[in-house]
Amino acid sequence: MAKDIENTPEKTGKDDVAEFLKKVAATPVQTPAGKDGRLIFAIDATASRQPTWDRASHLQHEMFEEAASIGGLALQVAFFRGFGEFKATKWTTDSQALIKPMSRVFCLGGHTQIEKVLKHALRQTKKERVNALVYVGDCMEEDADQLCHLAGQLGMLRVPVFLFQEGYDGIAENCFRQIAKLSGGAYCRFDSASASTLRNLLRAVAAYAAGGRRALSDLSKKSGGEARLLLEQIK
Repeated sequence: MAKDIENTPEKTGKDDVAEFLKKVAATPVQTPAGKDGRLIFAIDATASRQPTWDRASHLQHEMFEEAASIGGLALQVAFFRGFGEFKATKWTTDSQALIKPMSRVFCLGGHTQIEKVLKHALRQTKKERVNALVYVGDCMEEDADQLCHLAGQLGMLRVPVFLFQEGYDGIAENCFRQIAKLSGGAYCRFDSASASTLRNLLRAVAAYAAGGRRALSDLSKKSGGEARLLLEQIK
């Protein structure tokens, strides 16, 4: 599988966004009646992301605020950094409750711990359904086969992983694309020139996870752009 991906012609940023939105649009929201959708937002907080951490934190806050304005979405934030440190917040529907603890987080050198993120999502959804996992990171320093195995398990449980890669690391991209495919999620790359695109994509995913097509329709009327493109692709 990795070989096939490596032979795929490199996409432009616009193509990445279009492909991402198409896959999100094809992902059904499966929330039991009367229950909030549940979204895990996982972040790589290792040293390589320090130069752009402040901007990423700002985008994260905007996602929480968008989710709160929509309603019907419980959020949990997880992050890893340093020597084996992995933490996750409690589930909450109050976005402001997440902003304060996340504002205290700073980057520490260490290897990626994406395996812990995927295992955490598996444990959480076995307790109560998780509708989606969003992961933001820039590199991958782990066993790709193990990560893909876990992604396949999430796919069997219908927990799509939506991966946003910062920068241009080819090894990470190959692995992230496989994780997205095996879990039924999607992959998109961003850089310092596409911060607004990432913001809109995160808002669109939050809206869709919270309230399905209706919430996304309301967002597209308000902001257009990526949300409208996503809406147009939902049958």
